[in-house]
Amino acid sequence: MITDDSIALIRALGFEKVDLLGFSLGGFVAQDIALKAPALLRKLILTGTGPAGGKGIDKVWSVSWPLMLKGLVTLRDPKSYLFFTASANGQHAAKDFLKRLKARKHSRDKGPTPSAFLQQLKAITAWGRQPPQDLTSLHIPTLIANGDSDIMVPTVNSSELARRIPNAQLIICQDAGHGGIFQYHTDFVAKMLAFVDT
Repeated sequence: MITDDSIALIRALGFEKVDLLGFSLGGFVAQDIALKAPALLRKLILTGTGPAGGKGIDKVWSVSWPLMLKGLVTLRDPKSYLFFTASANGQHAAKDFLKRLKARKHSRDKGPTPSAFLQQLKAITAWGRQPPQDLTSLHIPTLIANGDSDIMVPTVNSSELARRIPNAQLIICQDAGHGGIFQYHTDFVAKMLAFVDT
């Protein structure tokens, strides 16, 4: 349903072709859009994500809840633990990321409701249990990026996407987790723009 709504929105906005970036669950949706409406996409960027049925994706809840509890106990945003490594470098990047998130003072989106959060976990688990999709038919130029230590959508899934999508480019950020593109945002944006501009 998200896929169909996204395709309808792109068309309603009058776009004939778009460059599409999908992060995490958004990457699952982006893959579906690419398979259902490949003519809509000029370039595809998949970050912190994996293929349907990918290794460990259906375990997101068992990985997430202890780290969310740790966030409550330590009075830290759970994203510090979920998106970043425990190293000094990873935790410094987490602080910088959270500071950037708070930089916008007006017109901020509200946080997710508990119900929406549970629906998101349900959708991620379902994606992880879904049979694999045939991605070899995708001939859209694709850039894939992730951290080398993603515990939410294990990094091996990014490598698997790159193996299964013809001519995909793969970027693996060192000492980085699920939020690798946020940790190395300056470098990632430069690489993404070079990819989009070619």
